[in-house]
Amino acid sequence: MTLKRTLTYALAAALSFGAVSPAFAQRGTERHEDRRDDRRDDRRDDRRDDRRDDRRGGRDWDGPPRYVVVRPRPPYPYYRPTFVPRTRWYRDTYVYRPYGLAYPGYGFYYRDNDAARFLGLAALSFIAINALNESQQRAHEEAMIQATTARIGEPVEWQDGGRRGTVTAVRDGQTPDGRQCREFQQSVTIGGKQEEAYGTACMQPDGTWQVVNQN
Repeated sequence: MTLKRTLTYALAAALSFGAVSPAFAQRGTERHEDRRDDRRDDRRDDRRDDRRDDRRGGRDWDGPPRYVVVRPRPPYPYYRPTFVPRTRWYRDTYVYRPYGLAYPGYGFYYRDNDAARFLGLAALSFIAINALNESQQRAHEEAMIQATTARIGEPVEWQDGGRRGTVTAVRDGQTPDGRQCREFQQSVTIGGKQEEAYGTACMQPDGTWQVVNQN
């Protein structure tokens, strides 16, 4: 009698276990599927972050932007608003301004001699520059000058007379012969519409910057 009762209890326990075990198995499968989904989401997020990092040079800037202090044009006779050809040479530097106003100097350097290191950056221009006056254009160029030494990802912003813009160094590297190069992202906002452009410039052995790619 005792053996029969024991077998009956054992059978009932086995049946009960069999009844609940599929539920446990199902919950376990759901947990595995959830973990797989989480891993897929993490991988997708990582790929998106990698794509952003590829454009930004792999480093983010978490601090505030740098702001350009707009300086007034110096008085005559130090500077008079004379205009020069869009394409010219100054010493050994090729100066080309495809858009905007063509004038001596660069940024808040109003003489070519003072701006000699940065004159080659004039080619990093794009069509939105056509909508800027001389003061705004020089402010944008000053942002470009500051971006040559800013940290990667650190935006340099300017604002003047209802126009504003940003220049950010997004990547740096070296040429095979050891020259420092930087890729710049530029933006100009006019009437709420933002235009962007990218370009790369390299520092020459004499310390001047020369554009190697513009898009």
